[in-house]
This record gives sequence, C-alpha cells and structure tokens, in this order.
Amino acid sequence: MTLRERKKADRRQRIFDAAMRLFDEKGFQEATFDAIARASGVSRGTVFNYFPYKEALLIEFFGRHLEELGRAVARRRVAEGLDPLAELYLLFDELARFVEGSRHLVLPLSYELLNPDPARSRAAYLALPLGDLLQDALARARASGLVREDFSRERLARTLANAYFITTLQWAAYRQDRSIRDELRKTLTITLEGIAQAA
Repeated sequence: MTLRERKKADRRQRIFDAAMRLFDEKGFQEATFDAIARASGVSRGTVFNYFPYKEALLIEFFGRHLEELGRAVARRRVAEGLDPLAELYLLFDELARFVEGSRHLVLPLSYELLNPDPARSRAAYLALPLGDLLQDALARARASGLVREDFSRERLARTLANAYFITTLQWAAYRQDRSIRDELRKTLTITLEGIAQAA
C-alpha cells in the first residue's frame, strides 16, 4: 500500500472502531453521524465519504465477522474432519453465538436487508458472504451425495440464508426468551429434512 492508501485505510478503520464503540455504548439509533465524527476525529463529511449511511457500518461489521467465521470453520473442517452437514450446523451454531453477543445490532441490520430501496437491500445481502459460506458447504455435501441436485447450489444457499435471516430477525424482535442457537438448529433441521411426513 502507498502512504496515501494506508492513511485512508487507517482513517476508515478509526471511523469504524469509533462507530462500533458508540453503537455499544449508546445504541444504534442514538449514535449519530456527528457523534461518530467527533469520536473518530474527522469531519461529518469524511464519515459520509467512507460510510454513506450508518447501516453500511453494520454491513461491514457483520461481513468481517462472516469472513473470520469462514476461516475458523475451514480450520475446524481440516482439524476435525467435519462432514458437510455437520459443517452447516457448526456455521449456524457460530452465527447464533455471534448474534447473541450483538443482539442490539440485529434489528437495524435486518431492516437494511429488507430496505424498501431494492438497490440498498440487494447491496446489503451481497456484501454479506453468508451465501458463499453456505454454497461452499453445499458443494461438499453435494459431492458426498447428501443434498439434492435438482436445484442450483445458489438457490439452496439462498434458501438457507433466508431461513437464517428470518429466524434471527424474529428472535431479535420478539423471541428473546428463547435460545437463538436452538431456534436456528430447529430451522436448519426443518430446512434440510423438510416438513412432509416420511412415507
């Protein structure tokens, strides 16, 4: 990186760190752009240049976590010899652990994924690499003959991602008396096994 690129990256990281700290301390709604700018030592316009809306900070936060989760699961796959379906359950368990610790950010992120502006909604979904993680696991499951082949991996991954996001949104909105890990495990089991009674 050039010196200029490094300075930009450092400034972006400083803004990101300040925003996440304020989200934890004040809550997402109360952490204004002005407060983020003051806490990171830059102008309000500079914050906008890097993150045009507050939800962009959440997308980056969750995106970074998903990338790290992918690396952690890959290490465990090698170390423990996880089969592909066990890997899917591990992914959902780790996602449950993460959202439990970031509960206060789940609803604003969910609203961004459901943003009435289709461009923003699509950008948020594509920026989160959950679909890629699921597709990788499904590719291994398909190679092992564990999942159906009459739908594309993309379609199957999107279905699993949708099941994850909706279950998490419901939990954050009005089911916090339940274990998010249990809720996600049930959702994944139903999605993988179906709801029809076996013949």
